[in-house]
This record gives sequence, C-alpha cells and structure tokens, in this order.
Amino acid sequence: MKLSTPRWWYSRDGRGSGAIARLVLTPVSWIWAAATARRIARGRPVDPGVPVFCVGNLTVGGTGKTPVVREIAGRLGGVVLSRGYGGSEAGPLRVDRDQHTAAQVGDEPLMLARDLRVWIARDRAAGALAAARDGAKVIVMDDGHQNPSVAKALSLVVVDGETRNDEWPFGDGRVFPAGPMREPLAVGLARADAAVVLLPADLEAADPELLRTLAAVPVLIARLAPAAPPPPGPQVGFAGVGKPWKVERALQAAGCELKDFWPFPDHHTYDEATLQRLADRAAQYAAGLVTTEKDWARLPAAWRERVTPWPVRAVFEDEAALDALLARAQGPGSTQGA
Repeated sequence: MKLSTPRWWYSRDGRGSGAIARLVLTPVSWIWAAATARRIARGRPVDPGVPVFCVGNLTVGGTGKTPVVREIAGRLGGVVLSRGYGGSEAGPLRVDRDQHTAAQVGDEPLMLARDLRVWIARDRAAGALAAARDGAKVIVMDDGHQNPSVAKALSLVVVDGETRNDEWPFGDGRVFPAGPMREPLAVGLARADAAVVLLPADLEAADPELLRTLAAVPVLIARLAPAAPPPPGPQVGFAGVGKPWKVERALQAAGCELKDFWPFPDHHTYDEATLQRLADRAAQYAAGLVTTEKDWARLPAAWRERVTPWPVRAVFEDEAALDALLARAQGPGSTQGA
C-alpha cells in the first residue's frame, strides 16, 4: 500500500476536516489495534546472537526515522536490517547499490546502502540471522517496533517533533486508519527504551507538552539538518514521503528558491509521464528539479542526471547521552564501531 498521509490525522481535537472519516473508520481502527496487540503477545523473538537496535515508529507516516537509522548505524558500525518495503525481493538479501534497484530492494535500503551495509528480509528473524552469519556485530533494524520476531537489545521510537499549526504527532490518539497511531500511545511507549524527538532545523525547541507526553521514557532530542545546501537558483521540488509538506517547509527554511512543490504518496513510483510533467513545470520557471534522497533512489537512471537529491541528517543535541544509551544496550566492554 502506498500511503497518502491525510493532514487531518494530525489534528489533535478530532474535529474539522476528516471528522466524518474518523467516525466511519474508528471501528476498523479497533480491529487493527487488537490484531497488532495479539501479534505482539504471541511473538517468539529470535536471538540472532548479536545486539539488535530497533529504530521504529509509534505512528504511520513520516517521522524522519531513516536519518536516525543512518546516524545510529554509522556510530555503531552496524549493519542495517530493513523489510525492503516496496521492493520485489523477499530476501534475506544483502543490498548491492551497484546491482540492485529500488524496485527490487526498496528505496530506503538502496539509499542507505550508499554508505552502510544493508540487508533486506520480509522475515526479520531470517534477515537478522543472515546478517549475523555474514559477520554483523551489531544490527540496526529499520522499523519493527511492532514486530516481535527478533529479540531487541534496544528499542527506540522516533517522534515527529513539529507541533506548529495545530499539528500534533499523535493526532487525537486514534489508531490507523482513523488516525496515525500504529497502536495506542501508552502501549507503544511501554515497550520502548527511549524516544527520539526529531525537530525540523528551523524549530528552536521541542514542545514542552510533547515532552511531558513522552515522560514515561528517556527522551533524546535530535534535529533534522541539511547535509548539504539546496541547489542554487529557482527549483521545482517534489517528494513522495509520509509527510511531503515537511519536505517543502524544510527546503524553504534552508533557503531554497522554491517556485513550486508537488506532493506524492509515500514510496510513489515515478513514471515517465509524471517526470516529464515535472520537467515541463520546471521549464516554465527556468528552474531545476529537487527531491529527497529517498525519492531520487526511485528515479529511472536517466532522470537521476536531471534531478538533484537533497540530503538531510539527524543531529543529536546530546551526543554523549546517545552514546551512553547505545553502549549500555551493547553490554559490558562494548566499543562503538567494533
């Protein structure tokens, strides 16, 4: 399923736009929540013999999880394990960025494989065992907080820290599809070892109310920062991510001369006709085309020469606290990057 994230999910009062949809979808959300709880309760986690650090979500849609995965895997010298969402390969399979495409292994694994070792597997336990046999000393599991098949040394949940314009990361608390939650907030937090609140680059501080909401677990603050300046001159941007409007805001905040911005559903597949329409729109402004690294990974090879990927990274405010948390989870005598 390619998710086009509804803005009304993130309204905290449950009224206004989307109120009827919430009402209609609420019974379905009860079924979803019950099925998730039953799956977790029945899980029999497999220990792959190496520490597994899970970086997951409490919500459906974009939180900035992938930059956090990249930062933690880089610090640990770890191997990334992904489900390979959107790819045709079931795995277990080690991603080769020179041989594989996003259509085979998924856009996020292909993007991360530019500077990390990455495995994909729809069966996470089989993937973790394969990565360990391949020599992984630490595994960083991209997503999987609600997946009980692998024993976790540490489970982090990434929370979108942007609460402007009456947006609230958990909406009014309803579970998918009536809201953005994968499971009730208290239930998900109870299994987490810590939360990472990810702020946009132009937001000065985390919302105190949000921090109080997460008070049941330790909270680390990180900022989503540009890893490079936006391309110079006028640009037409586009993105197929969980919250494409956040990409538009981030480009503008970074000083991009953005003439137009086109949102698409998460993991959208760009066909030739769509890309040509984007190019025609850019030509109207004598502009370039800019998108996220994740979207760029899904582009046909010929179009990668015509579109600029704009990289971002997660920068932790208290790196010492992050390192201490990771070291404790690895156990006595652990050394990051070993």
